[in-house]
Amino acid sequence: MPSKSISGKLLAAALALVAVPATAQNITAPDAVIPEGITVEEVFVHGASLEGNLEENSATRSVMVVLPPSYASSPERHYPVVYYLHGFAISGRDFYDYMQVPTAVADNAAEGREFIVVVPDTLTAMGGSMYSNSVTVGNFRDFIATDLVAYVDSHYRTIPTREGRGLAGHSMGGYGTWVVGMTHPEVFNAIWAQSACCVSPRNETPESAAAMAAVPREGVDDSGFGMRAGLASATAWAPDPTNPPFYVQWPLAEDGSVDRLVLAQWAANSPLAMVAGHVEALESFAAIGSDVGTEDGLIRDDTLISQQLERFGIEHIFETYDGNHVNRIGERFSSVVLPFFAEHLASETE
Repeated sequence: MPSKSISGKLLAAALALVAVPATAQNITAPDAVIPEGITVEEVFVHGASLEGNLEENSATRSVMVVLPPSYASSPERHYPVVYYLHGFAISGRDFYDYMQVPTAVADNAAEGREFIVVVPDTLTAMGGSMYSNSVTVGNFRDFIATDLVAYVDSHYRTIPTREGRGLAGHSMGGYGTWVVGMTHPEVFNAIWAQSACCVSPRNETPESAAAMAAVPREGVDDSGFGMRAGLASATAWAPDPTNPPFYVQWPLAEDGSVDRLVLAQWAANSPLAMVAGHVEALESFAAIGSDVGTEDGLIRDDTLISQQLERFGIEHIFETYDGNHVNRIGERFSSVVLPFFAEHLASETE
């Protein structure tokens, strides 16, 4: 796969969902190293949940599957699976590359912790699915929890029960971890959100709403990273099948004010707002974890959702560490997130 390196500064900005002055483009990363003994397969999973979406995003998605060292030599063995969700404006393949997922699997296997790790691609026309259900974008929330899980369980030697599955993600993928987990708690036993974005309800001013509504469909890629992220959120959270070409309800009322109903639809997809209505689901997890760097602009929101969990007495782990949005996430996936799942998922079975 052709790839190119990018600066840490641009990657940090992109994955943090903040505006960058350059034309918005999808992020790429150098190919991941595949250690000896690790098997990697790229498969293509068709999702009935994605069929017929108005944005014409493909219903067949690339998925990177990383198998542990003993998978080939122990044909009777079954393994826990960690589903790992990528962020905005980066494909599943490039996220897998950037995070060096095969090395993380190998390093944990060397310590006696073996997993299958699955990285699905949810890149869309706007740059990201927001892991939401939308007639415009596609039902990516259901795709992760139903279509993808069913495919992996039917094609690999998994532990095909809730107890054998974990869900994690970074940035938009951290957001996805919260919302997929809360709406499909029966599928996953434990969750961990790294530097989750989009936690608090999104707001707009009349000026910013008008600017969003003024972007031409053919000008999305030139609109700037922040605007593209806003458009992705809008099409995911407030779809409108009668309003082409974006098929979205703009957050702008006819009198030029902000449309409060649209903002309410956006807020309904905020993990922070969702906690109160999903207490039973959250309490059902064997474990919940999240983390964020002290230099990450998302630390305020990620702290707020921890405080909201505390308000409802929901046990969880929340860690902060010396770092920004991206500079230690690969290291922490290997040294913190995977060991967390080793503790809280069912172990390998013969």
